Amino acid sequence: MTRRGLLVPALGALLASVAAACSPLAVLNAVAPRDPGVRRVARDVAYGEDPRQTFDVFAPTASTGERLPVLVLFYGGGWDSGSKEVYGWAAQALAAQGFVVALPDYRLVPQVHFPTFVEDAAAATAKVADVAATWGGDPARLGVLGHSAGAHLAMMITLDARYLAEIGRPDLIKAAAGLAGPYDFLPFDVPASINAFGQWPDPRQTQPLTYARADAPPLWLGHGTADVVVHDEDTILLDARMRQLGGRSEAKLYPGLNHADLIATFAPLFRRKAPVLADVSAFFHRELG
Repeated sequence: MTRRGLLVPALGALLASVAAACSPLAVLNAVAPRDPGVRRVARDVAYGEDPRQTFDVFAPTASTGERLPVLVLFYGGGWDSGSKEVYGWAAQALAAQGFVVALPDYRLVPQVHFPTFVEDAAAATAKVADVAATWGGDPARLGVLGHSAGAHLAMMITLDARYLAEIGRPDLIKAAAGLAGPYDFLPFDVPASINAFGQWPDPRQTQPLTYARADAPPLWLGHGTADVVVHDEDTILLDARMRQLGGRSEAKLYPGLNHADLIATFAPLFRRKAPVLADVSAFFHRELG
C-alpha cells in the first residue's frame, strides 16, 4: 500500500474518533493535506469595529499578470457558532482554483440576531471589493458562496437587494453559490432557527426563497441527498422558484452526501467523493469570466 493509501484511512479514523468532541471540518483544518500553490495573504482585515468583523484573504502564490475573480466564502454553524480560523482549508481549496478568496467572520447568536449577521455579510463583501485589488483580485468580478448557514447569508445578500443597496453597493455581486443551504425553513422549529430568527416580526423576511427574482445574479445550488440537517428540498424549491420567475439558476444533487460532505469534499483528502469543488469553480469561472 502506498504512503497516501495508509494516510487516508488513518485520517478517516481520526476524524471519526473526534467527531463527538469537535467539528470534523475543524479537524480538516488541523491535520488534513491542503492544496499547494496558495497562501494566506492577509489576516484580520477589519470591515467593522467588532472583533468578529474581520476577514482573511487567500490567493495563488504564482502571478499570471492578470487580475483574478474574487470570492467571499461564508462558513456555516447554525448562526451561533463557527470561526474563520478553522475554515482556511476550504478557502485555500477555492484559491487554488484561480480565485482571490476572502473568508469572513461575522457576529453570532446570542450576541446578535437576524438581520445583523446578514448585514455583516453585506458589509464584509463590500469591504472585500474595496481591497481585493491589493492581492490581485478584480472587484468587478465578485461572487459569494457559503455552506449551511453561510449559504443562507450568501443567498440573502444576493437575492434581497436591500442589504447591498443600503450600503451603496447594489450591483456588487455577479454570481452566488450555496452548499447545503437553508432557504425555506419555516416554521422555526429547532433551537438554532428559533434563537436566530424567532424575534423577527415577519418570518417570511428571513427566508431567501421570499426574494427569488428574475433579475438576480445567476445562482448555483448544491445539496447532498443524504442531508438530514438541511434537507435537499430547500435547494430544489429555490431553484424551481428562480426558474419559474425567469431567473438563472442551476441545482445539482449529490447522491449519498450528507450535510458536512458538501464542504468537506473541498479538501484534497475527500475530493474524490464528489466533484463539488470542481462544479462550483466551473460555475464561478463561467459567470465571472
